[in-house]
Amino acid sequence: MHSSWNENKILLRGRLAQMPAPSHMNHGVAYDLLPLAVPRLSGAEDRLNIVAPRPMLEGLELREGAPLTVRGEVRTFNNRSGVGSRLVVSVFARQLSLEEGPEENRLELSGVLCKAPVLRSTPLGRTICDMILAVNRRYGRSDYLPCIAWGSLAHRCAAMAVGDSLSLTGRLQSRQYTKLVEGALQERTAFEVSIMSLNPRQDQDPA
Repeated sequence: MHSSWNENKILLRGRLAQMPAPSHMNHGVAYDLLPLAVPRLSGAEDRLNIVAPRPMLEGLELREGAPLTVRGEVRTFNNRSGVGSRLVVSVFARQLSLEEGPEENRLELSGVLCKAPVLRSTPLGRTICDMILAVNRRYGRSDYLPCIAWGSLAHRCAAMAVGDSLSLTGRLQSRQYTKLVEGALQERTAFEVSIMSLNPRQDQDPA
């Protein structure tokens, strides 16, 4: 399989929604969580969770509302605590900077479909396709990313089968929803990849 089928690159440029807060420790390194607000063209706003090693933040004069550019990859893990969403999606930062510029939310992914696509219609009659893309990391683990496609792209995605390789360009977005938990409604946030385009297949060598 071509190495590009494990691509996972994201570029975000938005504004720091809150000051960093402790996230977790891993191999003796402390990690912080930074909520990043990235506007859409529609005027809506995606609030995305950035995880960064604390040493990366040293020397950056961070303040709430300041511009922040993030380069990294999308990560997922299963939340087994029973509190909040089951699938936790965040952005693992490889590079942070305070550079100014237009808002950005560009994600390049390649991986394998691990669940049959589901084609459906919204209440307003728009066609949408839901699917899960498995993206391998370098060291054996995989991230399982919920993806959605609209219109003609939705039909193209729906024609694919489990095990098919897929390469795409899109954006990571957040969506608010309510869930009934033990008789009470809870506000929750889901994260998903909105597919903008499917990239040409490159996993097979020419005959």
